[in-house]
Amino acid sequence: MRNKNRFKQLIKKAPIALVAVGLLMGLSCGKRGAPRPPRERVVQRAELTGFQRGGEVILSWKMPAQNAPPDSVLNIDRVDVYRLAEPLTAPQAMTEEEFASRGIVIAAIKTEESDFGLKPLTFRDRLQFAGQAVRLRYAVRYVNAAGQRAAFSNFFLIEVAASVANAPTSLSHEVSQEAVALFWTEPTENVDGTKPVNLLGYNVYRSSSATEAGRMLNREPVQRAEYRDETFEFENEYFYFVRAVSLGPDGEQVESSESNIIEVSPVDTFPPSAPVAITIAASPNTVSIFFPANPEPDVAGYSIYRSTDPDLPLEDWELLTPELSTVTTFQDNNVESGKTYYYYVTATDIFKNVSPPSEVVNETVP
Repeated sequence: MRNKNRFKQLIKKAPIALVAVGLLMGLSCGKRGAPRPPRERVVQRAELTGFQRGGEVILSWKMPAQNAPPDSVLNIDRVDVYRLAEPLTAPQAMTEEEFASRGIVIAAIKTEESDFGLKPLTFRDRLQFAGQAVRLRYAVRYVNAAGQRAAFSNFFLIEVAASVANAPTSLSHEVSQEAVALFWTEPTENVDGTKPVNLLGYNVYRSSSATEAGRMLNREPVQRAEYRDETFEFENEYFYFVRAVSLGPDGEQVESSESNIIEVSPVDTFPPSAPVAITIAASPNTVSIFFPANPEPDVAGYSIYRSTDPDLPLEDWELLTPELSTVTTFQDNNVESGKTYYYYVTATDIFKNVSPPSEVVNETVP
């Protein structure tokens, strides 16, 4: 009986409940406008890397592949670079809030459309050494035109070395057949003005344009203030520079800034050496000549000259090879029995440089 009464009470209340639901639905289903996307957050954080070179810390990071439209909060207007100097004993862990309150903005880099893509952006922080060891903490973050800031990048921490050698100076060169020889003046003090110079050696770099980073030519630091580049090729354009190498914190190597950059366009004006060890043999109708190949790798061929008068000036002798001979043997079939013939050989390289004449050899045709 009790269950029946409760059921009747619920039935009586049901219309009231339905009316209440209807009112709520009516209030929530007013006039609808165009759907709105969720509010965009400022663009994602950057990934920051860096290293010390001489008296600078060089930072780099990649920008997004392309910028957002100008009216978007994701549109990057500039990149703020932050730095915090802290003792070496300070904890390495730090919150973004603490860094934001203690770090200082050392650069605000305005972005351009050409900054977006695969090539990383870089910033050079010129150091002021205070005479005590410190750790520097860096971070960057993107800022849009409205001043909204993205999250910080990762923190890049570095213990900077004050006693890093100054850059080499007065880089010069000499070109020979075998090498481009480089010479420079050694640094006499470190970037912080201290002596003796902290010097492990030198790294030598070469590139094919003045804007390229350069490829290091040596495997280990060069110990003397000179280097021979034997991998060059004539008729190519090269750019060279040198950096000193110092011992940094924890035993790692720290490079100086680069020396002056020199442009070298080697031209081969060096003739091959004269062919040597010429041998000759005669038969009734032929005089045969043999000689070893020249040691120079750029020799294009050989010329064979003949005369029946050994006193005739060499430049007046008869050329038997109008085209350069690419082999080291030659047969002279235009000979007469009983006559003595004299011969010499020259080598010509691919740049048309001609060697001195070989020794003169002779043979009488039987």
